Amino acid sequence: MEGANLSAVTEFVFTGFPQLQDGGLLYFFPLLFIYTFVVVGNLLIFFAVRMDARLHNPMYNFISTFSFLEVWYTTATIPKMLSNLVSEKKTISMTGCLLQMYFFHSLGNSEEILLITMAIDRYMAICNPLRYQMIMTPRLCAQLSAGSCIFGFLILLPEIVTISTLPFCGPNQIHQIFCDLVPVLRLACTNASMILVEDVIHAVAIIITILIIALSYIRIVSVILRIPSAEGRQKAFSTCGGHLTVFLIFFGSVSLMYLRFNATYPPALDTAIALMFTVLAPFFHPIIYSLRNKDMKNAIRKLLRKRICPSYNT
Repeated sequence: MEGANLSAVTEFVFTGFPQLQDGGLLYFFPLLFIYTFVVVGNLLIFFAVRMDARLHNPMYNFISTFSFLEVWYTTATIPKMLSNLVSEKKTISMTGCLLQMYFFHSLGNSEEILLITMAIDRYMAICNPLRYQMIMTPRLCAQLSAGSCIFGFLILLPEIVTISTLPFCGPNQIHQIFCDLVPVLRLACTNASMILVEDVIHAVAIIITILIIALSYIRIVSVILRIPSAEGRQKAFSTCGGHLTVFLIFFGSVSLMYLRFNATYPPALDTAIALMFTVLAPFFHPIIYSLRNKDMKNAIRKLLRKRICPSYNT
């Protein structure tokens, strides 16, 4: 009987979604709009950078890689959220849950590493402009982008494999809107100390990442403030302002989500934080990188003209 109980859980039930009779459809269409905007916006940025030779430099290469990751980062969770909003049975299989956790966090890790790379790139460009082009070669730029993605996916693999071997004997309700590591670990029939270890590992990784990026931008700002001309300062700020804004939004939501340790939030607040982390933060990224950047706006406009009017060639 005990062995049967341990193998009884084959799917999980999400409890963070409103029922259809409680207005689930009212959330469906805004979420669908946001998801469509995120995917289309980031793909526009990605292809605009790839197809415009004027944007073939390290800064825009990192932005295009980040945009490409954002498409899959949101795709790891939002389509399942949309499905659950219109379904009576808000479930996910054990395998589906493990895959969602792996891809969501692997893509998130890749983005974190890439944000560190982008901060260091801006540091080199502003603080060491004479050596920047010699150091940040196209080959190194490609290696850093690829390395961010590879490392982001490899670092989480042992953790997901370990979770897949844990016994889940019930209950099977995940008090969240997507499969996350700690909520799933709470359902495992295992020692609760593993949850604490998980919290500490995440907290240390997040804090170290924030410190590296913050120190880079503090140094950048101090150098910019010493530039004698107002025009020079404005130009320097414009090259790193978007990165800094994305950093604050991304890690602000990450900190609210994962730097809580044993603190518990009311279910409504927990869901709101999860939505900010998985939906709202990605929603603002294409806006920041396109509307605030003249070169990017021109490249996107050029790309759209070519698609709408193939004879356009200027």
